[in-house]
Amino acid sequence: MNAQYNELNKLEILHKARSWFAQSIAANHVQNTQKLSNPKNFNINPFLVTYLANFLTGDNSPESIAKALLYPRVLGTSITTSFGTNIQKFASDVLSGFGSMISGIDIEFVDQIDFRRKFCQLKAGPDTINKDDVESIHGHFNSAINLARTNNLPISHDDLIIGVLYGQADQLNGHYKRLESQYFHPLFVGQDFWHRLTGDPEFYFDLINQFAIVAKEIDGSELLQDTIDQLAQSEPIKRIANK
Repeated sequence: MNAQYNELNKLEILHKARSWFAQSIAANHVQNTQKLSNPKNFNINPFLVTYLANFLTGDNSPESIAKALLYPRVLGTSITTSFGTNIQKFASDVLSGFGSMISGIDIEFVDQIDFRRKFCQLKAGPDTINKDDVESIHGHFNSAINLARTNNLPISHDDLIIGVLYGQADQLNGHYKRLESQYFHPLFVGQDFWHRLTGDPEFYFDLINQFAIVAKEIDGSELLQDTIDQLAQSEPIKRIANK
């Protein structure tokens, strides 16, 4: 295990990760949920919303329509988007000890499997890049190589990697696969990434458990019901329900 990892040890990373999740993800999730009491925060499809309400609860009352609108946002897109957009904060707050001074590189670390120094861009999950991101990532890596050559730094193309915080290799979308097959950028995903970073094959699961600790401290059921009640009392929702 390298000296860098000894300085930023496992317990410290886990503690920082738990704090990051509580402050950057859970707290934002609560705030974003509160905002959803206003129907203006939804692009309501009047052709589908009553169907979805009936599908969910068996009726199209204002409360059922509010649930059909709220649940997908609160339990799906809202927190998933928040996790993805906070990836740079994760790098600076949790993995600051591995920070890189090279533009376009999030962290640097000695791979605990092949013991080569890696220059890594972090991504949240297996479906969190799009077509435009492919060229952007490749461009950042090319710039890093050019900068290294200018400064006589030994950076191998194979050591410019993409680290995906969660998921499995077979879940990666086509854009990741293009980076790997067309541009030959190595991808380390989920358990493999964390194993390479820390030298601990079980670290990924320990990290998941830290997030679960935060989850056990939060009960959003009352907040959800209050938001549903307020949304159901809004004129646009009552108008749809009465048709």
